Amino acid sequence: MTEDISPAWSARTPPTPDEVASILLSWIGLELSSFRPLQTLWAGYGEIVSISGQSGSATATPLIMKLINPPPGNDEGHVRKMLSYEVEQEFYATVAPSLDVPLARCLSSTRDRAGRPHADRLDGILAMTMTDLRTHFPIPGEKRGHLPRPAVHAALDWLARLHASTRGAKSAKDMDSYLLPPLEEAARRQHGAGGSKLWLNGGYTYLATRRDELATLASSSGEWSALCSRDTQFGQSVAEAVAAVLVPRGRAEESVIHGDVKSENMFIAHDGSVAFCDFQYAGLGLGVCDLAKLFTCSVPVEMLWKEDGAHSLAMQPGEKELLERYRATLGEYGWDEMVRHWETALVDWCRFQASWGFWGNTEWLEARVRHILADVGWRAWMVDELGRVK
Repeated sequence: MTEDISPAWSARTPPTPDEVASILLSWIGLELSSFRPLQTLWAGYGEIVSISGQSGSATATPLIMKLINPPPGNDEGHVRKMLSYEVEQEFYATVAPSLDVPLARCLSSTRDRAGRPHADRLDGILAMTMTDLRTHFPIPGEKRGHLPRPAVHAALDWLARLHASTRGAKSAKDMDSYLLPPLEEAARRQHGAGGSKLWLNGGYTYLATRRDELATLASSSGEWSALCSRDTQFGQSVAEAVAAVLVPRGRAEESVIHGDVKSENMFIAHDGSVAFCDFQYAGLGLGVCDLAKLFTCSVPVEMLWKEDGAHSLAMQPGEKELLERYRATLGEYGWDEMVRHWETALVDWCRFQASWGFWGNTEWLEARVRHILADVGWRAWMVDELGRVK
């Protein structure tokens, strides 16, 4: 990628963050009454700010502003991040209003500024104001090694409701309007085209965007470099095969997935219920891909299996219980088919972790994937699935 695409995401004379907040609040009839930075975004791409807006003598309303102020860049990672912030605004504008799950509500954003006062000052700016989830969900998930058991159950129920309410086959024409992998999408935009919805492939770890990491894994001497070698039964590497099977293609089981499920993207109420945030990687996919990261990074390992040390591990009662809970809320998903999708998502997630660096319930994940790779039933199912991939 050699052409510079950054000007579309940078203002020549950007307003200060408090000025951005004032403009966005003015669009909903409020005046800025407080402004307090909370945290910077990943890799310094902007900030999250606690603000409050007031109308006359009414009580100030606590809100959150997410403001994107990126460093210079033009590589794949930069393009991915910038597109992801567009995706998040699209999610809140077009998907979130129809969902029956706890969510922040977007009140104003730079996505829609036609006819707005001072809109020209926000040219090139990405920002939005949202209701503050902490009002009803005051406990941040944070970087927990594991979540409390009630929060795990609530997270599964929340994800199942998201997936159920957005599930359904997409026509090929409809899928053309979703965003391609970052560099492909940037090239498409250079020619006046481009997607305007969510990611065609939800998440940030899928193979089409992680070729450099795959090459690093292939050149390593570790156990998981074998995922990169040609598998005679699949006619390609295991990594390529599972990626091909997971790519959205209009199956009835596909839905909008969160794409970055972890405790840091979750807030918890005192009654144990949860609400998710950060929808930068929302897009189409199989819902079990969301569960693969949740189980590995946030679920207490004792909820998945009771004994350590297994080199190869079949599904244990704890893991099955969690999957059955998810399926009961989701509905209309054959158990055998869901399990095959789940196993494939675990292999794909293991590929990413092996190429990036393992964290979370590593021993459980690796043991499960060793068992899956040796399972003749899964391998036969994979061959059949690969035959259906166009």
